[in-house]
Amino acid sequence: MWIPIQINENSAEPLYHQIETQLRSLIISGGITEGTLLPSIREFAGDLKCSVITVRRVYQDLENEGLLRTRQGTGTFVSHVGDGAMEEYKRDAVRKALESAVDVGLSVQCSEEELTGIFVGIVKDKYNKQE
Repeated sequence: MWIPIQINENSAEPLYHQIETQLRSLIISGGITEGTLLPSIREFAGDLKCSVITVRRVYQDLENEGLLRTRQGTGTFVSHVGDGAMEEYKRDAVRKALESAVDVGLSVQCSEEELTGIFVGIVKDKYNKQE
């Protein structure tokens, strides 16, 4: 199975985190459904051109969160995630991203009004493109 993960080698974000974040988002959004068999660690690492250790860490982290389950000799599957848990994952993912964005804004000394204006502008742009 091909999984649409985009790696940015120029990003300061660690490779495992890029992969983990995108895979989590695909699971939470329903892009990869419950029961889906994921590629083996070696196969996925080969597809992404990264280390087997990196993919193993991603799978282990997501398994610890309850999003994946591994059956010895069978493979790694997407777990059942209830609707309540799905909404919690979504809110948590968005909250973390927004906190990170605010941290960047604070580090470059943006005012609250500037950050709010930027946020509202981005939301309007993104949602207008989807209509």
